[in-house]
Amino acid sequence: MIPVLLADDEAMIRAGVRAILAADPEIEVVAEAADGRDAVELVRAHRPRVALLDIRMPRLDGLAAGVEIRRLVPETAVVMLTTFGEDDYIVRALGEGMSGFLLKSGDPRELIAGVRAAAEGAAYLSPVVARRVIELGAGMLARVPAARERIESLTEREREVLALVGAGLSNAEIGQRLFLVEGTVKSYLSSIFIRLGVRNRVQAAIIAYEAGLTA
Repeated sequence: MIPVLLADDEAMIRAGVRAILAADPEIEVVAEAADGRDAVELVRAHRPRVALLDIRMPRLDGLAAGVEIRRLVPETAVVMLTTFGEDDYIVRALGEGMSGFLLKSGDPRELIAGVRAAAEGAAYLSPVVARRVIELGAGMLARVPAARERIESLTEREREVLALVGAGLSNAEIGQRLFLVEGTVKSYLSSIFIRLGVRNRVQAAIIAYEAGLTA
């Protein structure tokens, strides 16, 4: 079972998201919040596997709440619910360890896929907004050397792992693909993040895309 915290200040949005998630028998919404401050407290109380947060909320916005959750309960993956026109939030979230972005008006199947991916330790970008996120991330990383130069420091195996991160695979899936135990995959990822100077899977995925490691 994948326990989920759902936070959105609009009751109808929460009801809709809850109904979509209920279609998956392995996902359970264990708590709901109408603002970011309550979301943080409920995550501390319930320690869900995934926190699904609206970016814009009263008292504490979703990004600030996500940062606190990542600090206080690092085992909880944070996925942001977003709309178009929130580029500033997306740029900031890329550097704060969020596990993904889902478009509120997107395909309901993406919501379930995003929650499942985050629960497995993977990054997930809604296909509709993935291109925009990549463009924003590429612009954010434009101050450093080109991506192809950055990956030169990686070993062949690390490049293979990075390519699969860019393809959206979880640690378990990467391990199955490369015949590695999950702990070894985590060790490779730690090394990759250090070598590339990134903080999370989304930034690493952007570099993989820019370097041509993924389609």
